[in-house]
Amino acid sequence: MSEVRFEVGDLTDVRFCTSPLWETVFSVRAYADPGRFPALSPWFRAVREALAADAAGADHWAYLAEFVRPGSWMPDFLTPPPPGRHGDIREELAGVLATSPATVRADILSCAKWTPISGTARAAADRPEDVLPKLGAAIEAWHRIAIAPHWPRMQALLDGDIAYRTRQLSRGGLRLLFETLAPNTRWEGDRLICEDPWDLRLTVAGRGLPLMPSVFADRRLLCTVRDESQPAGVYPVRAVGTLWSAASGVGGAALGRVLGPARAEVFTLLIGPATTTDLARRTGLSVGAVSQHLTALREAGLARRARHGREVYYEASSVGNELLRVNGLA
Repeated sequence: MSEVRFEVGDLTDVRFCTSPLWETVFSVRAYADPGRFPALSPWFRAVREALAADAAGADHWAYLAEFVRPGSWMPDFLTPPPPGRHGDIREELAGVLATSPATVRADILSCAKWTPISGTARAAADRPEDVLPKLGAAIEAWHRIAIAPHWPRMQALLDGDIAYRTRQLSRGGLRLLFETLAPNTRWEGDRLICEDPWDLRLTVAGRGLPLMPSVFADRRLLCTVRDESQPAGVYPVRAVGTLWSAASGVGGAALGRVLGPARAEVFTLLIGPATTTDLARRTGLSVGAVSQHLTALREAGLARRARHGREVYYEASSVGNELLRVNGLA
């Protein structure tokens, strides 16, 4: 069991953000274990096709996989949380390349406390000043192959999750947020408890706690490893099965015969909050077309909208959620 301890001042310093760097690095581990992510089969297929045409890309993945392996910890310096709401891969990668050799060494060696690290990783810890350029090139190449082509739809899904979690936080505070964030989390007194085998002890200590939804996290909240690192948590995004439209399945096909294929596709994506622009990115429809479908769904009582800050988010109504459920889509 791991825990993240809060002081009084830390309770109001929880924020949400998205990180293309995190998705890039953690997707390396996911690609090695496709059976764990059945909802991402279209992504696996697309990446396999891209690698078949890019032998150097396969080499970059293999090098990164020496540091990011299934069942192992990841060095914290590879995934620093972005300072703002949306990370930029170029800025995040520049931060990785600016990591001090002492931090690179300590982060790599800390991973050996859980599972043995690879020979490549141990050699990198011995000469940390030499490893950063190669790691940077590998991350950049893997991002181009595995994440960049899919980032608009991933970003839309992550933003919708953040809108949902922000409403939770404002409605029920940290207890409601953390007790629904992942199957292994709960709030207890002054700390976030994570039911896991790692026995990590982390403190927020005035540094804030960035939380990032992820397409490639499953079942557990994942935290930074070393207490010296900027604390951060990564949790499974909601409705990852809609990343590639659920409307192509059996239930979606049935709804398509009633609503029409395009409207059914928009409707199935309302299992989680989304803006008109988000839905346009994920469906390939124009913003105007999406707006028309949303108006029709709202008038039929299948969708609702709510303003969050300057954005308007749409999601299925209670009636809409029941319709999605009976069709096996929720």
